[in-house]
Amino acid sequence: MTYSISELGKAFGLSRSTLIYYDKQGLLRPSSRTDGNYRQYTQKDYDRLSKVVTYRDSGLSLTSIAELLDQKGKTHRVKVLEDQVAELNEEIHRLRKQQQVTIELLRTDGIDRPARSMNKKQWVKLLESSGMSDEDMWQWHIEFERHMPEAHQDFLESLNIPLGEIKAIRKKSKKP
Repeated sequence: MTYSISELGKAFGLSRSTLIYYDKQGLLRPSSRTDGNYRQYTQKDYDRLSKVVTYRDSGLSLTSIAELLDQKGKTHRVKVLEDQVAELNEEIHRLRKQQQVTIELLRTDGIDRPARSMNKKQWVKLLESSGMSDEDMWQWHIEFERHMPEAHQDFLESLNIPLGEIKAIRKKSKKP
């Protein structure tokens, strides 16, 4: 089966100009052309574009995507994706801090609206209201740290807990 540029674009929600740009960048070249010089894409091209779109949705640059598509080994792909996760985690952390500062600015103006975030005080209150004791909460931290240490760090940061306090919580959570 072959696809025209408009069929391929429609299948992935991409414009014709985007597909032409991908062609110029070497990400997706048509497998052939018609007698009228129209681009024709094969199933293999369709599958390649599917990968391009998925990588693009992960936030990777087109340059990184081109590298990934041209690599045969898994090692480089894993490294690029791990680096992307690290970058995304840093961006999430930065955005959380901005969110907390903005919420605090609203509070200083006397506006205390519910936000789509939670702080340490709210989290502890929620756990207490569900019947958890201090000992239960520490056990929760111990299990979280044991099974998912990086996610535990991310969660504590999301509560806008100072880094020194996070280190202390995680250190105490590692004790048997």
